[in-house]
Amino acid sequence: MTDINPDQIGAGKPQPLEWRDGDMPYSTAFGDHFYCQTDGRLECGHVFLAGNGLPERWNGRSTFLIGELGFGTGLNFSETWRQWKLYRQPGRHLHFMSFELYPMRRDEIDRALAHWPEIDTERQALATAWPDTPEGIVSLDLDDQTRLSVVCGRALGSVAEAAPGFDAWYLDGFAPSRNGDMWSEELMRLVCDRTAPGGSFATYAAAGFVRRNLAGAGFVVERRKGFAGKREMLCGVKPQ
Repeated sequence: MTDINPDQIGAGKPQPLEWRDGDMPYSTAFGDHFYCQTDGRLECGHVFLAGNGLPERWNGRSTFLIGELGFGTGLNFSETWRQWKLYRQPGRHLHFMSFELYPMRRDEIDRALAHWPEIDTERQALATAWPDTPEGIVSLDLDDQTRLSVVCGRALGSVAEAAPGFDAWYLDGFAPSRNGDMWSEELMRLVCDRTAPGGSFATYAAAGFVRRNLAGAGFVVERRKGFAGKREMLCGVKPQ
């Protein structure tokens, strides 16, 4: 398991990237790609949206709060925003709050998301609004029904400071073998504590210790078929 000390390599600030196979961003800090090499956008739909019962759960809700561990390129947000715009009703509001140790720069987000023409509108809007120096809490009202907040820094402290009431979580840190702290028992307990009763999580990860930590935190955990040949993924609900 890779031992990452964020204090030594600039927690909460952009880090150098490598680009592989054209526009596939690769984290040198964690030794891993930012998303599924098959199709990260389709994986988002299969794992995070469907795994959390979205878009169906948006029906009848005046507000909906999604939490995410690992903003990365903004791909999950962009695909979620695209679908939100297709299904939302007037007067309803989505707040997407992501926790990111190393926020990417505007040009890096723009380059990574340009791979998918389906989210071109969302990419352009996100890249235009993204600050030159992302730090602290980046808060963007991207339209009158959609707010994005990216909390820059270590997830453990940031989630601990977040108010409760999350309706769904996207657990999308780098692979557990590369970034064990993002899947720790302590952080999973905080995630569950901040989740509203009946709220949910979904993740591509299916490692045994991740499943045990989520169950130990208080979620009812379910295994489902993974994306693109991956045998399993996990999703679950916090009991009412």
